[in-house]
Amino acid sequence: MSDAEALARYLNASKRAVVFTGAGISTESGIPDFRSPGGVWSKMKPIMFQDFVASPAVRREAWTRVFNKSAGWTGASPNAGHRAIAALVEQGKVSAIITQNVDNLHQDSGAPVERVIELHGNASYAKCLDCGQRHELDDLALPYERGEEIVCLHCAGLLKTATISFGQSMPEAEMTRATQESRACDLFLVLGSSLVVYPAAGLPIEAKRHGATLIIVNREPTELDQYADLVLNAEIGPLLTDTLKLLT
Repeated sequence: MSDAEALARYLNASKRAVVFTGAGISTESGIPDFRSPGGVWSKMKPIMFQDFVASPAVRREAWTRVFNKSAGWTGASPNAGHRAIAALVEQGKVSAIITQNVDNLHQDSGAPVERVIELHGNASYAKCLDCGQRHELDDLALPYERGEEIVCLHCAGLLKTATISFGQSMPEAEMTRATQESRACDLFLVLGSSLVVYPAAGLPIEAKRHGATLIIVNREPTELDQYADLVLNAEIGPLLTDTLKLLT
């Protein structure tokens, strides 16, 4: 049995699947991951949330990274894996997409925004740290170029990209919803996550404890492989493309 046939067998038997994605799906779009050699954090030091809030110089550095796109998180296009997941949602196979990624590629691929749960935020826009108002990055380019402090147009609070930085609290609403979806699904499909970043990495086990089948697709082994019903070390885009053809 091929990898696609094995995955299709489980998806065909599922009534409510959840997809959980990590950096591995977006590397197929050319977006660098975080921790591997050559990844983002091997090239630049992460900026701590507390330092961002406390220091104008650190904020300036953070915004410089945004506008010169040095992290490489924005500007890519969805790949076959993203499009296949969107198709699974459209077909009613997948109830939610839980993602650790900040690149907006699930939404760009056509997945409904309300079905995407972003555990680590989104790098494609900014939010006010005080009132939560959303701001588009294009609207912030001019004050950045002028060397001004970038603040909210509504309350003058500090703005930051909508990503969850190191030292920043996880989004409560998203974590609650992700936990609920994990407990309610009958199939939990991990795609491209090393499953080492908690609390997000605890969701597959939460799903398994509540009776779900656990499938892990990742190029490298993960620490949770031992709990999975199926482990596939495969490229995500080609695998999902072939799998879609076998669904009933």
